[in-house]
Amino acid sequence: MPKGKPWTKGEDQALIKMFRKGKTIELIAKVLGKTEIAVYMKVRRLGLRVEEESETNRVSSSSRPKLPGELPSIENVMKRLSAALNALEQPGIDKKEIVRLRCFILGIKIYKEMFADFVHYREIEVELVELRQRYEELAKKAQDDASKAAQS
Repeated sequence: MPKGKPWTKGEDQALIKMFRKGKTIELIAKVLGKTEIAVYMKVRRLGLRVEEESETNRVSSSSRPKLPGELPSIENVMKRLSAALNALEQPGIDKKEIVRLRCFILGIKIYKEMFADFVHYREIEVELVELRQRYEELAKKAQDDASKAAQS
């Protein structure tokens, strides 16, 4: 199998920079004048984690997503769902956008279910705190009553 020209340090650095910005393998290959296979193999050799989307060959680094300060409200999520559904109704939408919107809609469905579980767990947590406080009050009262009975 014939080999292409060797990678320079500058090409390595450019690849890493674009990779960390979430650029596609296809775009990185075009910018660097390399084949997609060459870019993919170089990413692997550099020890970067590749997460491919079947349609887009989009890659991302192994960094974790940033956590939001607050959870989006169900109303906000439902507005996003409505926007995604409206976008799907547009004529001439390309296949990649359809796949992206369907994934987005599935994510919203999962979020809604998990949000309901979260609210339920928070209710249980509040009830548990109230029960713990009530238990401590009753234990203290029982201890006080036992002390009074012992003194009598």
